[in-house]
Amino acid sequence: MGQLREAEVELARGKTVSEVVRKRGVTEQTYFRWKRDFGGLRTDQAKRLKDLEKENSRLKRLLADAELDKAILREAASAYF
Repeated sequence: MGQLREAEVELARGKTVSEVVRKRGVTEQTYFRWKRDFGGLRTDQAKRLKDLEKENSRLKRLLADAELDKAILREAASAYF
């Protein structure tokens, strides 16, 4: 989150949040979400968090697919017995 670090530097130099977000082409809401989610993290920690969130999402999709497959197999099995 280099953008967040740069924004914080500019804010420390006296710029307003409006000026900082306009320069980056994001909304104030996005800036404050970045700050909430990544404000206390180093860049490598923020990257690791994003990677873990992506992996978690992938695993949730796989689990949902597996549960759906099981339900379909259960239904098919019950139709034959």
